[in-house]
Amino acid sequence: MKAIDASGNVRELYLAGGCFWGLEHYFKQIEGVLETEVGYANGSTENPTYQEVCTDKTGFAETVRIKYDSAVADLDFLIGMYFAVIDPLSVNRQGNDRGTQYRTGIYYTADSDLRQIRDVYRRKQREIGRPLAVELEPLRNFYPAEDNHQDYLDKNPDGYCHLSPELFEYARKAKAAKL
Repeated sequence: MKAIDASGNVRELYLAGGCFWGLEHYFKQIEGVLETEVGYANGSTENPTYQEVCTDKTGFAETVRIKYDSAVADLDFLIGMYFAVIDPLSVNRQGNDRGTQYRTGIYYTADSDLRQIRDVYRRKQREIGRPLAVELEPLRNFYPAEDNHQDYLDKNPDGYCHLSPELFEYARKAKAAKL
């Protein structure tokens, strides 16, 4: 993993966008993303397992914790990159993956981020012209997924992913606009 900057620009964001394997791999390619971890967010039990989450009874969403340097990749940019790889109108489904754990969501940890996230969210909604099916909520809880799910596509390059390899290349080449 990349070294973490001690300048005070390090922030966290939690994104759910279908199967977490591909979303994690996608965000790892983006300049300014320092660390990722897959897990389960905003559910109703403690320390869920993958098998429990897949029952649709725990309320958890497969989610990626993203630690990033806001001086390199700001929140607007990251949320925009997120919207580039999800279907924001789909309920409990991304690609071939279906179930409540595959819903989309933006989960924030700092109330100060909410206005900025809402601005990007509203711009996307205006662009589409319909209400988005993307949850926008504070992070209530997050439990890391089992080790075999962490960095899954690095360990299994031919593993299943609903995201195309071209999107990983897109993320590698993407640069945040500098003000």
